[in-house]
Amino acid sequence: MLYAVKSNDHPAVLRLLHEGGVEHFDCASVPEVELVRQNCPSGQAYFMVPVRLPGAAKQAFERLGVRHFMVDHARGIELLADEIDLGQAVVFVRMAVHHESALQDLSSKFGAPPATVPALLEALRSRGAEPALAFNVGSSVMQPAAYLHALETARQVLQQLSFRVRLVDIGGGFPLSYPDFEAPPLSDYHTAIRDAAAGLPLAENGELMAEPGRALSAPGLSAVVSVLLRKDDRLYLNDGMYGIFWELRFKGHKRFPVRSFRNGQLLQGELKSFQLYGPTCDATDVLPGRVDLPADMREGDVLEFGRIGAYSLAGRTRFNGFYSEQMVQFTDPQAQPPMSDMS
Repeated sequence: MLYAVKSNDHPAVLRLLHEGGVEHFDCASVPEVELVRQNCPSGQAYFMVPVRLPGAAKQAFERLGVRHFMVDHARGIELLADEIDLGQAVVFVRMAVHHESALQDLSSKFGAPPATVPALLEALRSRGAEPALAFNVGSSVMQPAAYLHALETARQVLQQLSFRVRLVDIGGGFPLSYPDFEAPPLSDYHTAIRDAAAGLPLAENGELMAEPGRALSAPGLSAVVSVLLRKDDRLYLNDGMYGIFWELRFKGHKRFPVRSFRNGQLLQGELKSFQLYGPTCDATDVLPGRVDLPADMREGDVLEFGRIGAYSLAGRTRFNGFYSEQMVQFTDPQAQPPMSDMS
């Protein structure tokens, strides 16, 4: 299992995951690799993007000890060979394979057509690298059947090779449920993948890899924001769409579970529908949809948004000068934990 660093690259999160047993990390840049090296002493970084800045592979290989890379085109092999010793590397060929149940198509930008993948794998082997196969069905894949489709495509590709690969990386895309956004349980995905993987023609020591990001980072973090102003059914907050809530601009869930507090006490009672706004001067800084909150919400009240650990901290901007960096970690078993239910 590779943790997808892009989903939440905060050092505290990386350290917690590493302490919890995560040893392998999916990185897309030298700064991400450096974060892994700095915060996860025994962790192994994988440079899993087929297009890199000039010199990035060389830095990762020589200075940071990375030995796993990715390509998706014949030219990519040449560019990689100019910077690293292929004979000391495992190089994944990323295959384009999409499923309609994915909310974002991650094969529209990266990925070789399946028909061209065998030749790329053979070319890597002839250059001395250990070839491996990778794909990514998409982001927030809402049907376990998507992985059956992708693994069947992978099986057909692998059957054409003159050798057997050891590693197949099935990417990420594992969804979680949010309010008004119900996803199948992760166990359904595990079962589908396990069944389909049984038919892959791999080497005797073959391994299936995955790149979960959201599934690992989302549940453990809440965002705590303050109400700056109330205008009838409008609440203006000190964080918004240019900050912790930036992911809500994209296709998928539109809300996080939320609860409200006043002077440290949970607010309850009659509910009212509110529109929530961020603090910037931009009119698009408004959270999608409406949220039911206690009817007597007022300035100074606090809202806690749960399950916000994925694609929140990593995407914040400093637009208009608003940027919060304060993080509190609960280590006392008696302390109030981050919110994780769907209320």
